[in-house]
Amino acid sequence: MEEKSKTPETQSGKGGDEIALELMKFIATATGYGRGSQAVGFAGKGARTPEEQADTLLELFERCRTVVKKES
Repeated sequence: MEEKSKTPETQSGKGGDEIALELMKFIATATGYGRGSQAVGFAGKGARTPEEQADTLLELFERCRTVVKKES
């Protein structure tokens, strides 16, 4: 039988990237982060392109990864 060394990541069932992804999803859905503004009337900026939205979410994911790794 093959023995595997158990690290904190495998014991908890989730790695740091998975935790950061869950955190990012929570923040994005709870705050609307990454979406274009839904302002009525005069708006200073035009709608965000899908690429800009993706870049914003990737930046948020990187920030979440940094926080999760700092806590470990």
